[in-house]
Amino acid sequence: MGLFDKILEKLGLGRSAQAGPAPVPKPEHVPSGPVPIGVVDVVAKLEKLAASNPQKLNWKVSIVDLMKLLGLESSFAARKELAVELGCPSEKMGDSAQMNMWLHKTVLQKLADNGGNIPKELLD
Repeated sequence: MGLFDKILEKLGLGRSAQAGPAPVPKPEHVPSGPVPIGVVDVVAKLEKLAASNPQKLNWKVSIVDLMKLLGLESSFAARKELAVELGCPSEKMGDSAQMNMWLHKTVLQKLADNGGNIPKELLD
């Protein structure tokens, strides 16, 4: 399991959160198409975690704080591993500040892509 999968899991998103036995259709029912993915209130979950955390963690701007809030390793090595996993451009990998900014924006966008309700102002 990759680091991003762990982030999804901690927030109730992704494959493991949506896994479970598929409902067995009754013979008289015809499938009506794909079932939409439910939206997870990521902001509420993160705000609740931040409120109960003794540290002042600003997950809205910091990938380090976001990872700490989720109880994940936030060291440079862990962030670099996550950046590689998510396809960070090589020119950003050599500058930790650029890598962190790219990583934060990419993680939030991918959370939104996986059913998280990330506000537009955090994605711009």
